[in-house]
Amino acid sequence: MRILITGSNGLLGQKLVKQCLKNGLNFIATSKGGNRNPECPTLNYLELDVSNVLELNQVFQFYYPTHVIHTAAITNVDYCEINKEECDLINIESTRFLIKLSNQYKTHFQFLSTDFVFDGFKGDYSEEDEVNPLSHYGKSKVEGELLLINGDFDNWSIVRTSLVYGEGYNLSRSNIVLWALDSLKSEKKINVVDDQFRSPTYVEDLAWGCVEILQKEEKGTFHLSGPEIISVIDLVYRVADYFELSTTNILPIHSFDLKEKATRPLKTGFDIKKSLNKLGYKSLPLEKALERLIK
Repeated sequence: MRILITGSNGLLGQKLVKQCLKNGLNFIATSKGGNRNPECPTLNYLELDVSNVLELNQVFQFYYPTHVIHTAAITNVDYCEINKEECDLINIESTRFLIKLSNQYKTHFQFLSTDFVFDGFKGDYSEEDEVNPLSHYGKSKVEGELLLINGDFDNWSIVRTSLVYGEGYNLSRSNIVLWALDSLKSEKKINVVDDQFRSPTYVEDLAWGCVEILQKEEKGTFHLSGPEIISVIDLVYRVADYFELSTTNILPIHSFDLKEKATRPLKTGFDIKKSLNKLGYKSLPLEKALERLIK
C-alpha cells in the first residue's frame, strides 16, 4: 500500500499522516507550499499544486500510488460563492484529472466531500439520500462526486463529513471548536447561529475512518461524522460548559441575519449506520473528544 495524500497541511491531512505513521503505512504527503506539519517526516513530503497537471503526472510517475486520499479543496463556502472559477478549478477539474490518473495507474481514489451536498430540509441524511446543494461550494463537491458515480472508473470511495474540528499545526483556517474556545477565553462577543444543525466530527475519528476504508478495501459512499446532530449554538454552549467559561458573550443569531454570500443548509447531520456496520467506525461524542483534544 502506497498512499498519496493531497492537502496534507490541512487539519484532516495532518491526521491522515498521523494514522499512516501509527499503522506503519507507506505514504507521501503533498500540499501547496512547504511542509507545515512537524510530525510529517521530510522524506515523506512533497510540494504539489493539484491544479498543475504536469506536477500531478510527475507524482504518479515517481511514486506510483496504490491509493489516493484527496482532501485538497477550497472549503471556504463564501469564498467559493464569490470565486466560482477558482473553486471549480481546484474542487472539480483537479479531481477530474486525479481520477483520470487513478484509472490509468489502477489506483483507489478516495474523494472527501461534505454535508453541504444536501439542502438541509430533512437532516439525518443517509448515503442513499438525494443531493441538492444550495451553495456553489456544495455544487462543486457534487460535481466531484458525480465524476466518480457516473464515470467508467469503479475503484473509488467517497467520504462525506460534517463540521470537522480538532487541533493541528500552523493551520490556515480555524474550526468551530477552536474558534469558540479562543473567543470565549478572550471574552469576545460572538454571534452564533441558532438555526443550523450539524453532526460535529472529531478529526481523529474522521482520519481513522478514511484509512480504514482503504485497509478494508471498501468502495462506495460513506458518511463519517460525530454521533449526534446538534445546533451550532448548542455546540458552542457545550464547549463553554466543558471548559467552565462564561456564556454571556454568546449571542444567538439567525442564519438570515448574518447576510452571508452563500446559503447554508439549515439541518444536515448524518446517519452513520453504514460506516458503523462495514468499518466498525466509532465516533466520540463532543465532551469525550474535548477531553482527548486537551490531552
